[in-house]
Amino acid sequence: MKKDIQIGLAVIAIFSICGNCGIIMAAENEEEIMLADPTIFPYEGKYYMAGTQGGNPAGFTVYESDNLINWYSTDSLPNLSVGKSIFGTSGFWAPQFIQLDGKTGMLYTANEQVAIAHADSINGVYTGTELPIDASEKNIDPFLFRDDDGKYYLYHVRFNKGNYIWVGEYDIKNNAIIPGTLKQALYNDQAWEDTGVFESVPIMEGPTVIKLKDTYYLFYSANHFMSPDYAVGYATAKSPSGPWIKNPANPIIHRNIVGENGAGHGDVFIDSDRKYRYVYHVHNSDSIVSPRRTRILSLNLVPSDNDTIPFEITVDTGKIIKPVKKTGVEIFVRQGD
Repeated sequence: MKKDIQIGLAVIAIFSICGNCGIIMAAENEEEIMLADPTIFPYEGKYYMAGTQGGNPAGFTVYESDNLINWYSTDSLPNLSVGKSIFGTSGFWAPQFIQLDGKTGMLYTANEQVAIAHADSINGVYTGTELPIDASEKNIDPFLFRDDDGKYYLYHVRFNKGNYIWVGEYDIKNNAIIPGTLKQALYNDQAWEDTGVFESVPIMEGPTVIKLKDTYYLFYSANHFMSPDYAVGYATAKSPSGPWIKNPANPIIHRNIVGENGAGHGDVFIDSDRKYRYVYHVHNSDSIVSPRRTRILSLNLVPSDNDTIPFEITVDTGKIIKPVKKTGVEIFVRQGD
């Protein structure tokens, strides 16, 4: 509303200066959003998005939308930035929003460690502890899952001659993984997970977990992010700690499915129509990796004949959203005859 008023005043002012100028047109600038490792969080009728933004400036900017297509940032400065009582000085990757006791939490990676910060509102200023969650070794790509019984599980990536997804119960009050609960969730054992198109150690990353009926679904990405074969698959389990059974039809998101290279590392969310969606990134082009582009598509939940899982999941490629950032207003005056 405030923006509409400002536009209106500007139009009136131009008319008062040049009554015979002709038609006045107001238009917002827009540019495609370039966020890697994106996450979207629906909250109070709107959607909020953040992601890896390249480090200039370092931190995370929160974008807001009411239709998943047009997005606005609330400030020119990041909502989470260096020097604001947070952990990390560089390498800000892979954020995730979560509601905790009336505040919004943001888990993220910095300096190759997982950390958490909090804000009074989802698009506010995030502050937190200056320590990572687990300083014992490097860990990245957090996803915090709250089960129906109130227990939290922290999915993340650890390094051991490659990137692998681990899970541990999480003590929300003490900001720590509960000792004795940490275990590796997945191993690299499906052919699509290491195609060899881009040479690297095995890589499995970008976890997201949802629960459908009594089954847990762990979405993850595999291959190096610079590979055109970077892609998304999922595994299922009857416990948030596993053991996990991989979907034999993996991957569900791949360049051969969505038509763009390097499609992966995203997040599942439910839109205003109660449809499941997945937000992810793709390569900048067929020949350039970064800055990576953001995409959103719908998930198909197909009732399964398999007694072990309630749904098989595929993607709808009929309408892949390319979100754009709205960046202010320009006034165009077309001269009269």
